[in-house]
Amino acid sequence: MSHDDTALPPVAHDAAAHRFSVVVDGHPAVLDYLRRGDAMVITHTGVPGAIGGRGIAAALTRAALAHARAAGLKVIPECSYAVAFMQRHGEYADLLG
Repeated sequence: MSHDDTALPPVAHDAAAHRFSVVVDGHPAVLDYLRRGDAMVITHTGVPGAIGGRGIAAALTRAALAHARAAGLKVIPECSYAVAFMQRHGEYADLLG
């Protein structure tokens, strides 16, 4: 199933908090990560049930992966959603660290 990310508000990146976030219909959704050397370790993706099923976790993950690629970082997905997303989207295989 494909979702149109343009229907969502822009994803914000708070580098100091190691978090990507977006607020949809008043509900915050987040992707948390750690920096480990030259890698981004994705530790948690959380989307409240009230706004689930709209491709929000995918939008957060795409934003994190785009950031990692632009920064020259490898990605270590530790959260189950990020693992599944990267398995489904082979275009990000080069980022796996």
